[in-house]
Amino acid sequence: MAEAEITTIARPYARAAFAYAQGENGGLDNWSTMLGTLAAVCATPLVREALDNPALAASGQAGLLLDICSEEMNDSGRNFVGLLAEYGRIEILPSISELFELFKSSYEETIEVEITSAFEVEDADQEQLSTALKTKLQRDVNLSTAVDRSLLGGVIIRTEDTVIDNSVRGKLEKLAQQLA
Repeated sequence: MAEAEITTIARPYARAAFAYAQGENGGLDNWSTMLGTLAAVCATPLVREALDNPALAASGQAGLLLDICSEEMNDSGRNFVGLLAEYGRIEILPSISELFELFKSSYEETIEVEITSAFEVEDADQEQLSTALKTKLQRDVNLSTAVDRSLLGGVIIRTEDTVIDNSVRGKLEKLAQQLA
């Protein structure tokens, strides 16, 4: 299935989960944890292989996931998994989780930003970047950093569907494309 098609199918489920979670005390965080756990489990090759087995009925798919994730799930989460299994939608759980997180961050007016750089980003620089991004994006920024020495220099900033590649490696790749 194409990514756009999966997102289209997953969106109403994510919206329903989000609307339901808003009505529960601490629901957004609980549902975020449940859906994140389910998505991670579904992405595991061994579980993916078991879920793709045509001999495994919908109730078996739901049972497998609920057995693995039982500690993270509440009754409404278990019902949600059962519903997804009943309609043959277990495979879109990662997309549902991703969309739920987008709805949640938009609602909370926060945004996750990942900065990848060739070298460790100093705390003062992280604070300056966070402040600049907060002003530009009009949201509270949850900043995480990672180091990738292959960038040579500069940074790559990722948030939701935006990527800003200001790395030396990225600039060299663009130059190579222009020269080809």
